[in-house]
Amino acid sequence: MKILFSPSESKNKADTHTCINNKSFTFIGLYNKRLEVINKYKNFIQQCKEDELAVFFGVKDKNEIYDFTQDILKKDTAKAIQRYNGVAFEYLDYNNLDKNSKKYIDENVLIFSNLFGPILAKDLIPYYKLKQGEKIKDFNIEKFYKDNFSDEIDKFLENDLIVDLRAKFYEKFYTIKKPFLTLTFFKNSKTLSHFAKAYRGK
Repeated sequence: MKILFSPSESKNKADTHTCINNKSFTFIGLYNKRLEVINKYKNFIQQCKEDELAVFFGVKDKNEIYDFTQDILKKDTAKAIQRYNGVAFEYLDYNNLDKNSKKYIDENVLIFSNLFGPILAKDLIPYYKLKQGEKIKDFNIEKFYKDNFSDEIDKFLENDLIVDLRAKFYEKFYTIKKPFLTLTFFKNSKTLSHFAKAYRGK
């Protein structure tokens, strides 16, 4: 079984590994494609003024802005499943799972990052900020990953049951091409949004 998952806006700052390299991500053959996006992001924020960065990152704290503008390719990293710490990840509670559960998640949960694209839970990413749907000038990140990574994702998923727990937005990164399971959560016949994240994590 393969599980498709969304990232979170909030992230843990703790690092456990060295900076990004060609072994940091799944789909190794597409590493240079990821670098294209990362370098566009890096170059864009280097050209922005502080007030523009505050809007782009959605933060006002100067220290936080400074942190986000450091060379992303030289930052230390952590597993994606431990970097993200939003509601779904809080309820998943990865750090307190047993060894076998962690291994299963590492190998079978595919997270769709706004910056790094489709990554496995075990892939290594630095602390960064890129809001959902944010544009780098006229570059469409979702379309770029969909155009370049869909074939590899198809192969990765072809022999497994798929459980799609992504938020709607992340369907822009990849369209599933075969039958799959998804879950919608209701309370009093109304669709839940915020608490759905918690249930996805559980």
